[in-house]
Amino acid sequence: MLILGQAPGLTSRVELIMPSTQTPQTFNILMYSHDTYGLGHIRRTMAIASHLRDKNTNILILTGSPIAGRFSFPQQVDFVRIPGMIKKTNDEYQSLSIRIDPEQALSIRTNIIQATAKTFRPNLFIVDKEPLGLKREVLSTLEWLKEHNPSTRCILGLRDILDESTVIQADWKAKNVYSYLEKLYDEIWIYGNREIYDPIKMYAIPRSLHKRIKFTGYIPRIQLGLQKIKSVRRRHRILDDDKFILVTTGGGGDGAEVLEHYLAMHDYYPTSLPFKSIIITGPFMAKKKREKLRKRASSFGIKILPFHPRLEELIAAADLVISMGGYNTICEILTQQTPSLIIPRQTPRKEQLIRAERLKDKGLLDFIPWTKVTPQIFREKIVSVLNNRKQYTDTIAAFDLSGLDIMMERLNHFKNEQPVD
Repeated sequence: MLILGQAPGLTSRVELIMPSTQTPQTFNILMYSHDTYGLGHIRRTMAIASHLRDKNTNILILTGSPIAGRFSFPQQVDFVRIPGMIKKTNDEYQSLSIRIDPEQALSIRTNIIQATAKTFRPNLFIVDKEPLGLKREVLSTLEWLKEHNPSTRCILGLRDILDESTVIQADWKAKNVYSYLEKLYDEIWIYGNREIYDPIKMYAIPRSLHKRIKFTGYIPRIQLGLQKIKSVRRRHRILDDDKFILVTTGGGGDGAEVLEHYLAMHDYYPTSLPFKSIIITGPFMAKKKREKLRKRASSFGIKILPFHPRLEELIAAADLVISMGGYNTICEILTQQTPSLIIPRQTPRKEQLIRAERLKDKGLLDFIPWTKVTPQIFREKIVSVLNNRKQYTDTIAAFDLSGLDIMMERLNHFKNEQPVD
């Protein structure tokens, strides 16, 4: 089985991984991240992998992300790149890069996923977000593991909020997901806090599954120290007294409108905005759109970058982060204890809006509904958050990000289940 990975300098390497490479002391974790669009899934998966890996724990990530190779993978972590696919509608996908029929692309993905699982023989298989995978592409692998490698523990990892409760319930009923959860998954990890949002209730998860559900809490990242923050600000010519605003839209495929609103605010207040800005468009924003925004931003001295591999550095260095409020970005903001203003999208899912509403209720951020943004409201909200910066940072500092600790506890539990030779 050929496994493609990432070597220094962003060049690919090819390694031959056979079952014999697993010693009795080695614990293998396989992670699936379908990555049809954006950066959230691969970044969340990498954060988990980086924490759970050790010298005796191998982690192999199955990902469809076209930019997986731009990230640095630590020792004991590697990835298998499956052909990318992109969502056209809520239930329709097409190949991202190669011109083949969607069914062909799905068949290739399905076969790679199953072949990797059969060869790698994971002790733990963590499936991100989609219980059956994209268009059921993981189902055959889950069934094979249950029949032929029953010692593998299968985990479904869900972000805090997927969508409106009625939408998820209808989708899961139509796809018979509840039955598959019962048959195929040993545990369900929810990467959030039950008191903020309770998927057990909202998604009508059957009582028979309740004992398998583990609320991990939100997933933290590495928190940067003060000296590193000062270094990042100096690198970008941001003085100690400057107010620095970072604007980021994740992958960027649907974030252009947020950036247009931000620049429209500068048009409306060309001489009375006392802060410096950096905009990260995201690598999936159309090149023409990105170039148009870059030219417009340059007139205000605003730097625009398509991608930053260490976004957490800019988040930590910022006095305020403006984003759409995807799960991954929120976790990075809370880790760095930076106040934020969220402009959550409301289509095709209301996940970001629901999250923004719930976290605002806890005093962790502020938000403007997507349809309510004007230059005046934008400026008022920015000034308000900056003026109340200490209140936000104190509230965030008291908020426990327990996700990785709880996952490590579960990993140790599964390791202790392994037979001793």
